[in-house]
Order: sequence, then structure tokens, then C-alpha cells
Amino acid sequence: MTVLDDLRARLFLLRAAEPPAPALHQYVAVHGVVETVEHIWDRSAPAAVLNEITRPGAQIGDDLRALDAGTARVITPEDNDWPTGRLTALPGGGAPLALWTRGDASLAELTHQAVTITGARAASPYGETIAAEMSYDLAEAGVTVVSGGGFGVDAAAHRGALAANGPTIVVLAHGVDQTYPSAHARLFQSVIDNGGLLVSEYPIGARPSRVRLHTRCRLLAALTAATVIVEAGQRSGAFAVVRAANEFGRRTYGVPGPINSATSVGVHELLRTGAATLASSVEHINYQDGLR
Repeated sequence: MTVLDDLRARLFLLRAAEPPAPALHQYVAVHGVVETVEHIWDRSAPAAVLNEITRPGAQIGDDLRALDAGTARVITPEDNDWPTGRLTALPGGGAPLALWTRGDASLAELTHQAVTITGARAASPYGETIAAEMSYDLAEAGVTVVSGGGFGVDAAAHRGALAANGPTIVVLAHGVDQTYPSAHARLFQSVIDNGGLLVSEYPIGARPSRVRLHTRCRLLAALTAATVIVEAGQRSGAFAVVRAANEFGRRTYGVPGPINSATSVGVHELLRTGAATLASSVEHINYQDGLR
């Protein structure tokens, strides 16, 4: 087995299966990635693994060309840049097999002290202001701000960190060579230029989808010590981040808003049920846990 064999095998699995693929992950943990791919190709892998392979004829040419051109990187659990403490032994086979990144920073270093800030896409001016101010204060304290790169709270969080000249991480639901929403092309480039990262478990050229937007919520929760929900409506996608954070044993915080605000209904329910702890400033957020 060579390093190249291992890399090609991981690139194939990232394309062949739609994450999370728990049976595949468990099989890789026992047999390694190269043997797993061989067993997939000769159909000797268990049925549970084969059922998770949705693209058995996946080709990795675009991925290899991106790596050769230096436009993106792949980090694996064997690399020093891999945030082992963050992504090891996630429940339900939740850890990715590898991650694509754009930017020169170390993912392990950036996530050593990191907080996820996310919330409503259709955020109010209040929500965007609070997200930006909290992110600015966290960045000033040397904490990396992580978010999903979307409209509303996400964009405000990234811009707040950038305003403090702090690095920020965008966790994508598509390939790192794609931009979604397209209006955020300049924002994503600013993230890279300012020492941050674009991160994804999806291969080069992969497009966003509703399922992928939901799936990446577990990485938003896993990569940081704490998640802060600034605004969330009654059926907000941010709830998926909260569920993952609670499952992974991460801290979850909610920022209260006006009691008659539709964009704060979800946050207030999280606070009422005890699924999140109230935070009205960064002093209320505990991001110290020593994981790397």
C-alpha cells in the first residue's frame, strides 16, 4: 500500500458514497480504505456497505487535477492538519473520511479554539448585528469563528470575524471550488485571504442540495467547542446543528430576541426546553475544552 493508493481510495469513497455513511465508515475503520475499495469493486463488502455506495463508477480525475494545480487540498485522519480531538469517534459514523479545504491554514490549529455561530438566513437587522458583534469579539479573543457561509446570520458572523482581522472557517455543502450562494464569491475569497479556510467533505464540482445542507450541520457542530444560535424561526435548519452539538457533547447557546419576533421563536424554544443556554455576550460562551 502506498500513500497515493490511500489518497485515491479516499477520493473515490468521497465520491462513491453520500455522507454520512455509517456502515462504510465502520468498515473502513476495520479494513482500511484501500481494502474497502477493493471489496466494493469485487462486491465482497457487506450488503450494508454496498447499499451506501450510490456512485460505484465514480471517477476522481477532477479531484486529482485540482490537487495537482494546488487549487485545493485534501486532509485525512493521518495528517497533522486533521483536528483529531474534534472528529474522532463521533457517534453514528459521523466523522468524515477526509476533508477538502481551500486556504493555507491548518484546520487543526484553527479549530483548537473555535465557536460556531449560525442561525436564520432571513435574519433581522438585530440578528445580523449581534452575530457580527459576537464574532468580532470572539476573533479579538483569538477564537476562530465557524459558520456555513449562507445569507443572514452566517454571513454576518464571517464578516464580523474578518472585521477583527481574525480567521474564519466556512463549512460548505458543496465542493470547495463552487460558490453557494453565488453572491458570496468575494466573501469566500476574503476568508481565504485572511488566513481562514473553506472546508467540505464533498468532492470537486459537487453541487449543493437540501440533503447536503442538512448533512453538513454535523460538521458545523463537531468542529468547535460550542455552537451559538443567534436567530432561528420555528422550523429553522439551525436546529440540526443544535441536535448534532448535543449529541457530540458540545455546548449550545441561544441569543434571546424580542418575544414577538418570528426569527427568535426557535431560539426561545431552545432556551425554554433547556436545549441551549442563554448567551447575551461572548463572556457567556465557554469555548475552552482543549480538544485538537
